[in-house]
Amino acid sequence: MAIPKVCGIETEYGVVWRGAPESSPVTASSLLINGYVEHRKVGWDFDAESPGRDARGFARDESAPPEVETHLVNTVLTNGARYYVDHAHPEYSTPECSDALELVAADKAGERILARSMKAVRRLIEADQEIVVYKNNSDGKGNSYGCHENYLVDRSVPFPALVQTLLPFFVTRQVFTGSGKVGSENGAAPVGFQLSPRADFFEEEVGLETTLKRPIVNTRDEPHADPQKYRRLHVIVGDANLCEVATFLKVGTTAIVLAMIEDGFIDKDLSVVDPVRAMRTVSHDPTCRATVGLADGGTATAVEIQWEFLRLAAKYADETGLEACGGETVGADVLRRWEQVLTGLESDPGALDGQLDWVTKKALIDSYAARGGLEPLDPTLALLDLQYHDVRPERSLYEKLVRAGRVERLVDEATVTAAITEPPATTRAYFRGRCLSRWSDSVVATNWDSMILDVGSEPLRRIPMMEPLKGTREHVEQLFEECASPAELVARLAS
Repeated sequence: MAIPKVCGIETEYGVVWRGAPESSPVTASSLLINGYVEHRKVGWDFDAESPGRDARGFARDESAPPEVETHLVNTVLTNGARYYVDHAHPEYSTPECSDALELVAADKAGERILARSMKAVRRLIEADQEIVVYKNNSDGKGNSYGCHENYLVDRSVPFPALVQTLLPFFVTRQVFTGSGKVGSENGAAPVGFQLSPRADFFEEEVGLETTLKRPIVNTRDEPHADPQKYRRLHVIVGDANLCEVATFLKVGTTAIVLAMIEDGFIDKDLSVVDPVRAMRTVSHDPTCRATVGLADGGTATAVEIQWEFLRLAAKYADETGLEACGGETVGADVLRRWEQVLTGLESDPGALDGQLDWVTKKALIDSYAARGGLEPLDPTLALLDLQYHDVRPERSLYEKLVRAGRVERLVDEATVTAAITEPPATTRAYFRGRCLSRWSDSVVATNWDSMILDVGSEPLRRIPMMEPLKGTREHVEQLFEECASPAELVARLAS
């Protein structure tokens, strides 16, 4: 049986320091995080970092592992999330979540944290300056930055089996995960509007890179868990979504497909010809009618291929169940919305306004262009595109639609607000978050699979957390209630 699909999202936010004589994105990102973190910053433990390890057991000569920038600002929050500077971006990595709906709340909490950071940083910069962040994926000048997903996968599954199924799935899921974009970049053919701002930046089918020669399937083998039992599938092919339905489907459908692969349930080869080219073909067609070549000699639209994945998923739910995919209730909702969205894309994509980002953004842009008589690539439309992603609630076009009741919410604002400070109760993030909220001064450093505590006497104590589904509220809530200090906590854990 497939293992539970513990999941998370890492989002690199675009950043602009307005009014500064020398606008350094690294400094701006550092100021944002320092401005937000009022409590003592807890360091990140880099000892277990191994971004150069390749799931294939090798790396091609031209493939280089990402650099680990240990000198940049890096901290952990009481909700179990990591908030840090990654290259030239503020990055928010959600805590580990046990299902797609829980992850929607954790990801949305990240947006609120960045909005609060922009307010908090004002006291650290000049009055005529402002640091602004955008939850998008490209700057319009040839640079792209990522929104990465992570899923817990059974180590025993051969990596080539993952690649075979994930390539066609990732190429075609853009029809509901795309956040939309005016224009094209990275040498792609000119286009007025496309589904995904990331699609133009993928140049390899499989590989280790994340910033150059980006692969559709990333091979980083850094499990952040027991390496004998698990791998962490690091997905770099997604967009930064604002619409909650899009995030829910992005994570929920991927979890189900991974569970089907683990259980050997995929009974049809859905491979596409030249996945890199197919990636752009799908993205560049907002009608969702463009076809891609199939390995069996036929052709199909992205929506038709997604229908095949949904057919398999429905059969899998009937015969095996969806307990590994966030539970039967959440899994069933993923299937229902998956079907609803594919039906809408087939008949009238515009009906999904307020559910999918690319549809919602396109409706805004088309309306504005029609009123102003603007051509598809008018610079004003690119500015409108950017404004959709502005994280400031008062400036964001997306948030304006939310306030107008035109966007479907899956989690209420009270749940999002709680997720800013409270960790998910269903994963080891609960243990990490509770330690930080109670004894942040005693937490020397942490990472995803361990914590280092100062118990008031030598030596420092490392607490391993190699099982993502241990350390939950059910497991440790009473333990925290009974322990008055980190020393007592460590003693109880040791016993």
